[in-house]
Amino acid sequence: QVQLVESGGGLVLAGGSLRLSCTASGIIFSINTMGWYRQGPGKQRELVATITSGGTTNYADSVKGRFTISRDNAKNAVYLQMNNLKPEDTAVYSCAAKTVDSTSWGQGTQVTVSS
Repeated sequence: QVQLVESGGGLVLAGGSLRLSCTASGIIFSINTMGWYRQGPGKQRELVATITSGGTTNYADSVKGRFTISRDNAKNAVYLQMNNLKPEDTAVYSCAAKTVDSTSWGQGTQVTVSS
């Protein structure tokens, strides 16, 4: 079992930046990929970015060049640096940790971008 706690959401003006953090605890040695997903108002949850234990990253096209995912294996943490935020980035952002046979989710943190 993996527990995830996110922080760093908030309200920001368009063009601004935020940094999300997610810390994992529990059976952390089993985690391979960690990532961020988001669900906007009236939308389905979508992938934002993922990073493997070896550092390979993957991004949604809508955030490429603006968001950067990073991982600190020593701290069991994953981060999402979000720059040049747009109103369409408004969503609840959730951290996910994947093992061979399961995915654990954090409680989510709200990001609101106003124009």
